[in-house]
Order: sequence, then C-alpha cells, then structure tokens
Amino acid sequence: MLKQRIITALVLLPFALGGFFLLEGALFALFIGAVVSLGAWEWARLAGFTAQTQRVAYALLVAVLLFGLYQLPELSTWLLLLGVVWWGGATFLVLGYPASSQYWAGTPVKLVIGLLILLPAWQGLVLFKQWPEANWLILAVMVLVWGADIGAYFSGRRFGKRKLAPQVSPGKSWEGVFGGLLATLLICIGVGLYRDWSFVSLVLALLGTALVVLISVVGDLTESMFKRQAGIKDSSNLLPGHGGVLDRIDSLTAAIPLFAALLWLAGWGVQ
Repeated sequence: MLKQRIITALVLLPFALGGFFLLEGALFALFIGAVVSLGAWEWARLAGFTAQTQRVAYALLVAVLLFGLYQLPELSTWLLLLGVVWWGGATFLVLGYPASSQYWAGTPVKLVIGLLILLPAWQGLVLFKQWPEANWLILAVMVLVWGADIGAYFSGRRFGKRKLAPQVSPGKSWEGVFGGLLATLLICIGVGLYRDWSFVSLVLALLGTALVVLISVVGDLTESMFKRQAGIKDSSNLLPGHGGVLDRIDSLTAAIPLFAALLWLAGWGVQ
C-alpha cells in the first residue's frame, strides 16, 4: 500500500503543481473545474447515486454551473458567503451526528450539499489567481491545511486521548486538533516575522489562521460523516493508495472559501 501511495503521488505531483501554479486565467479555472467535477462524480455516490449515468450527469451539471459562474464573476462574493454559511451549518451537523442525519438523509438534499461544498471552493481558487500574490495565496491555504494535518497526526498519536467526534471519525482527537492548530500558528508567526508584519496585522493573521484551520477540520469530518452514512471507506479509487479526489481535498473545500472571504474582508481583492 505504501509503495502504491508513493508511486501515485510521484505521478500526480508534477501535474498538480503545474496546474495550480503555472496555469492562468481560463486554463486555471478549467483545470480546477476538472478536479471539482471529478469530486462531484464521487459525491454523487455519497448522495446515493449508484448508476454511472446518474453520477456522470451530476458531474456534468457541476461543470455547467462552473462555466456559468466563470461567465458571471459578479456572483463570486455571494457564492463565497454561501460557502461560509454552509460550513458554519456543517459544524453543527457534524457535532450532532447521527441525530443530525435526519436533516440531510435524502438524496436531493445531499446533492445540493455537494454543490455547497464544491462550487465555493472552486470560486475561491479562481479568485486567488486574480488577486495580488496569487500563487502565494494558493500555497498559503495549502500550507495551513497540510501543516494542520501533519501537526494533528503527530500530536494525536503522542497525546491523543479525548475523542473529537467518535460517531464520525473515531481516530481523531482534541489533542490532534490542538497540535495541528499550534503548528499552523507557529507557521503564521514565522511568516509574519519574515515579512515584518505589524503587531495588529500579525494578531489578525493568527485569528484568521485559527479560523481557517478549525473549519478545515470540519471539512474533513463532514466528508467522513457522509461516507459513514453511506457505508463506504473511500470516496472512490481514482487515486490508487489515496482513495478518491474528495479524500484528498475535503479539508481544502472548507478552508478555501473562508480563507478567501477573510482576505476579501481585509480588502485583499480590491484593486
């Protein structure tokens, strides 16, 4: 399994890095749209679609919606807001599982939730490319999520005792969350010192970092909740040794809209 994971990572890494950091404009939106559409194909399975025609149709619907959103950039702010609201609601759904499943057990509701998860994440990345320090913004949100994952893994293994959400993901602990949060806050402090941020800017950045990291945990748990309800381990086997696309981007789908919204509120996207 480890060998398979390494081979898959080595094959995909150049394409992923090239797509994220070398492509611009419509090509970048198309690249991210392809990834999101694959995620939609996987989500259709979590929603209850078993036939390939149904899953492909849902993926095509998402692709069409992405094309429409690209043509209507004035909707981007509202879409980000919708994404932030969704992830706030998802927090309560995760905390209340399994009782909360009564609110989203139906396939139509799950399909709508898929849109709330995937579309704002795509929109956030497209906006990053249009803002100052575009690639650095993309790298920043990835580093926050990856740093939190790594910190949570080691902290959870060493100190993990109190279960975070045992009904959703029994392996995760509060100690892991705190370890991941500490790791990313240290990263933020390091960046702030390197870039000579003011005290106020650093404090605001630390608050934003904490919010983004915590919501990324919700993103991870949300997919785990839907997979548990569907009785499946991985969203698909598209990535040998890694599961599916959603398994790789679940935390990012939550972190990106909030990160983008916070930057927008700070005036980052104002030219």
